[in-house]
Parts: sequence; C-alpha cells; structure tokens
Amino acid sequence: MTLKLLDNQPGEVIDKDIYGQFAEHLGAGIYGGIYVGSESDIPNINGMRIDVVNALKKLHIPVLRWPGGLFADTYHWQDGVGPVNDRKKIVNTNWGDVTENNHFGTHEYFELLKQLDSDAYINTNMGSGTVREMSEWIEYITKSGTSPMVNQRELNGRRKPWHLKYVGIGNETWGGGGNMRPEYYADLYRQYQTFVPQYDLNEPIYKIACGPNEDDYNWTDKVMSIAGEFLDGLSLHYYTIPTGKWARKGAATSFPENEWYSTIDRALHMDYLLSKHSEIMDHYDPEHRVGLIVDEWGTWCDVEKGTNPGFLFQQNTIRDAIVAAITLNVFHKHADRVKMANIAQMVNVLQAMIITNNNQMVKTPTYYVFDLYQQHMGAENVQYNGILPERVSCTASKKDSRLTISFVNYELSAARSLSLEFEGNIVNIVDAKIIVATSMDAHNTFENPNKVCEKKFSDCKLDGNKLLVNLPAMSVVTVSLNKN
Repeated sequence: MTLKLLDNQPGEVIDKDIYGQFAEHLGAGIYGGIYVGSESDIPNINGMRIDVVNALKKLHIPVLRWPGGLFADTYHWQDGVGPVNDRKKIVNTNWGDVTENNHFGTHEYFELLKQLDSDAYINTNMGSGTVREMSEWIEYITKSGTSPMVNQRELNGRRKPWHLKYVGIGNETWGGGGNMRPEYYADLYRQYQTFVPQYDLNEPIYKIACGPNEDDYNWTDKVMSIAGEFLDGLSLHYYTIPTGKWARKGAATSFPENEWYSTIDRALHMDYLLSKHSEIMDHYDPEHRVGLIVDEWGTWCDVEKGTNPGFLFQQNTIRDAIVAAITLNVFHKHADRVKMANIAQMVNVLQAMIITNNNQMVKTPTYYVFDLYQQHMGAENVQYNGILPERVSCTASKKDSRLTISFVNYELSAARSLSLEFEGNIVNIVDAKIIVATSMDAHNTFENPNKVCEKKFSDCKLDGNKLLVNLPAMSVVTVSLNKN
C-alpha cells in the first residue's frame, strides 16, 4: 500500500506539552520512586534520585502535573512547606490509607522541575479547599516584592519566585473531586478563576477547568456555555482499560489474545472522544482559543498480585508501548485542539515510564516510545492521503529540513509493508529505530532490563522518492529523513 505525504503543506504545530507527565502522591509514585530525601543511601541531589532524574531528563519532559489527581482535593499546601521534620502528617485516604508526611511539597516540586528542566502544572484543591487557599498558594509560588506569602516563602529559604505555567482548578469534580453537577462546577470555576493572581502579565498563568470524564458530552457543553470565556483549557480524562470494566480491568501480563485487541481498540477510541468533544468546543470557541487538555490518560490494569490495591502498580509491556504510540498519534491528529496531555503516571504507578524498587531502576517499554517520538515535539503535523494497511497506525511531522514518520503495527503475528511518496525531495534516511517484541506481554525486569527497548531499524529504504518500510508484528518504528 502507498501513502502520499503532504509534506510541503503547512500543518498544525504539535505542542511539546502533549508529551507531559503526571506525578501524584500515590503508592511509590513520588516517595521512593522520585524522592528519597537527602539523607537516603540511594544517590540523590536534594532528595531527588539521580538515576531516575537522569533517565527522565533524556525524555525532555516539557511539563509535570502535580500533586494529583484525587490527592489534590485533600492536599493543603501549607502542610508541605517549612522545615521538613516539622510538617504535618496526614493520611492519604484516596490511595491506600498510608501516612503522608508531606516531605515532598512545593519547594521539592520546584526543585524536581529545575532538575528536569520542566514547566509547572499544579492542580489546586477545590474539593476540600477554599478560594483563599488557592490564591495564597499561587501568591506564594509566583509573587515577588513583599507580601505575607512572599515573606513566608523567604523564611522557608526561597526569595525568588518560581514560574508557574499552568493551574488546574478542580480535579474530577464530577466524581471524587466533589460529585458536582456541571452547572454548579462551571459557576464555582468562574469564582475561583477570578482569584488566580496574575503577577506576570507578559506570561499569564494558563487556567484549566475540570472537563469531562470520557464521553460525558453534556459536561463539556455546560462548562463551555457557562464558563468558556473564563478558561484557557478544558481537561479530559480517559483510561484504556483492557476489558472495559472497572471491576475487573484485566491483567497487565499473562492476558488472553482477545484482551490484546480489546485494549488497542479502546486506545483508538481516544480519536472519537477528541472529535466529539472538539465539536462541542467548536460551537462555543470556533477560533480554538481554548485547549483540550488530556491530563490523565494511559493503560489501567488490575494491580499486580501481592501489592497494595491503593498503589496502582502494574507491569508495563509491549502492549503498553503500542497504546502509548497510538494515543500520541491521535493527539498529533488533533493538534489544532489538543494542547497538553499528561500520561498517568511518571514513576511506579499505572502506565509508568520507570519502575523502581529500593535502589534498582528499570525503564519500561512506554519510556522508549516517548524517547522514540521526541522529534515530533514542537514539529508541524503532516497529513497524508491513502489507506493504511489493516492494524497499522501512522503519524508524521516536519521541523526545519527534518521529516519524522512513526508507525505502529499492532498485528500480533503478521508483518505489514507499505510505501510512502513525498511532495518534497528526500535526501537521505537520518535515523531509524524500532521497539518490538516476540510475545504480547514482553516486559523489562530488574534482571532483564533491556528485553523491550529501542534498537536500530534496518528494514526500510529509499527507492527514488519513495520510502519502503516493512513493519514487524507488535512494533513501533520511527524513521527520520532529511529533505530539500
């Protein structure tokens, strides 16, 4: 089959923040996974694990959402500032009923961002907090000069303000964040956003409203109609559940063949959801001023046996890599509306980039997808004409003279071949890499950390102005080319 890439046509820019991450106070997502404290025997810089930070830095993570999730609506930021050993201990009632010592708070979050060179996205507490609490937290983070919050920040060791790019106002307010009706939430959002202080008018804080759960189109309609003029972004949460049932989601490994394909089908459903929610947003915002922010997405399986059910720990396989690649392809397709996304979650939780255990660390197949796709960040989306082979997904982008094409073959046993024609003149193949496995639940372990990782890909070639590619089963491939 032949595709015709429209590589000379202008395209929507794929916002780099589509490659954002999410870190919640949940299981070992932060404590042990990212933060171990400065006194730990595990090598760290200011409490952050050196091995984990170095691995994540290679992904050039653009933005990191924190502190939740559901945890955000029980989080009171004042508990997490001041001398570490004096901070208030609470119980994390959402995730395992474990003690939260608040050793990782605002200062530690911004220290992590500095080490990662990432932007900040905080989710404020609407569920059990107040307008004043939210406003004072933003003042504490962003204000310079003199004020009560600035003085407190200075007493806690920081004179200079931090840069805060994104603020989420409420999390899953349709559920655990308050069980609100969309009309009530929209009015409450209007109130809260009024008190988001904007101290830097050259770069105002981008305000994100709580959007729908999956296919709740009524929520999108009501929030956009009542509060659309007051928001910059609208969030969407959608998880890929292998069985489609919350009560028994399906195992992360040793799953039956039908759950391979049902998982892929549910990942592909993201395209439909984005289309339908975008249609509603277009009615109220035809200029596409408001971004659709998919700040929770990824595979959600049953927890691994013997682990705390509240810690949401699951193994990460080639199936997860396929889901990640397909979903990123869908985000590229909707680059005119999707302006940020945050996979859940960065370390040790759900579809993680990294898994740790004490001083051990392993990169997951999903990590390698994010590495393989980095050339798409900030590039122009390239459309194409033609029909893809069955069970193949494709995305392409261009930046300067570089053309990058990524393919997914989610067939379990058969290779897929295709050719691509170009409008421009292709000079040469710069690089080609693959992530592939021979079993549908192949994954990396501490004993065998490189079972599923990126490798050089050689089954592609230029034939005149055509690219010929042969994609193995269960594979993700990225090919980069130079063009005139």
